[in-house]
Amino acid sequence: MPQSKKSTSGMGSIRKITREINGKTYTYYEARYTAGFDPGTGKQIQRSITGKTQKEVSQKLKAALAALDSGTYIAPCKMTVAEWLDVWASQYLGGVKESTVAAYNATIRTHIKPGLGAIRLDALDTHLVQSFYNGLREPTKDRAAVSPKTVKNVHGILHKALQQAVANGYIHFNPTNSCILPRVEKKELQPLDEAETKLFLDAVKGHPLELLYTITLFTGMREGEALGLTWDRVDFMRGTILISKQLQEEKKAGGQFRLVSLKNDKPRRIQPAPWVMQLLRDRKLQQYEHKEKAGAAWSNPLNLVFTNELGGNLIPQTVVRHFKEIVTAIGRPDARFHDLRHSYAVASLRSGDDIKTVQGNLGHATAAFTLDVYGHVTNQMQEASAIRMEAYIKGILEL
Repeated sequence: MPQSKKSTSGMGSIRKITREINGKTYTYYEARYTAGFDPGTGKQIQRSITGKTQKEVSQKLKAALAALDSGTYIAPCKMTVAEWLDVWASQYLGGVKESTVAAYNATIRTHIKPGLGAIRLDALDTHLVQSFYNGLREPTKDRAAVSPKTVKNVHGILHKALQQAVANGYIHFNPTNSCILPRVEKKELQPLDEAETKLFLDAVKGHPLELLYTITLFTGMREGEALGLTWDRVDFMRGTILISKQLQEEKKAGGQFRLVSLKNDKPRRIQPAPWVMQLLRDRKLQQYEHKEKAGAAWSNPLNLVFTNELGGNLIPQTVVRHFKEIVTAIGRPDARFHDLRHSYAVASLRSGDDIKTVQGNLGHATAAFTLDVYGHVTNQMQEASAIRMEAYIKGILEL
């Protein structure tokens, strides 16, 4: 039987407990205190604190009683980090896109739970989280070292989950607030230059996806936006395109393709060059010919601009695979489909479009973000402007 020695301290009590387990004697101290009353039963809520020494437990008890007196007391949370993340992901992401929720859950499953999942939520501190972040940058036998960008993504998810835990009163503070993240090195953009653009246009001539690639190159649409473009968003009278949806595959087994809102939920209307609008007219005629040939087999329920020969949506992986074959053939195997968007942006800036116009056409949230991404282009333009001005000034002086 355990033996105990009891003493009192204000609203709480500390006792020394001795237990015998498997022939060994263990001694520790326990404090019990009243943390309020259960609103349902009216009975007192009893809490306990344990420690190796009476001094340690006494200090913890005093802190708890002081918090009760000041109204800042938070009951100990018995949930582990993994348990809280399951609750948070299932109950607190109601306004988040399905694809984002799927990405969050994948990061939680792959990175956060293996590293922090077994730790009690109220035992997390900044040093534990910082050590976890640092450990992600080191390779293990089960995985390679993750990139700084991935660490940043992990931090973003964990921070949001723990911020909600603070709001719920499960923990006093968010331990991720003071963590230091690794620096994310920006990859240098590699858009197609004028010569490569000409080679690309020559290479796609006659390709089944020629119009998709060409129109994307000269509108700056994202892949999902181009594949999700519908005919009711193309206004031939005004020469505009309303970009308001993107094609996305559901992140589940047997998931279907469907039209969803944009990345930033902000539709934008662009006015491409008349030559691009003519390409869309050509595409409409091409699709009509496919429909006539397919007959009863034709089905385009989403009213998509870019479809296969039976009216079905194009598969992103297939679009990218053919693109890689084309850019490899012109000596740019490093080019990505997204680089068509970068190529459009750089061409727009170099042709004289102001940064605000480029921001609007690309659908960036702010002009500052556009400048951050394409600042090197504007710097080159400033240098060219300075050279032109130098020539102008010398011309004036020589008069």
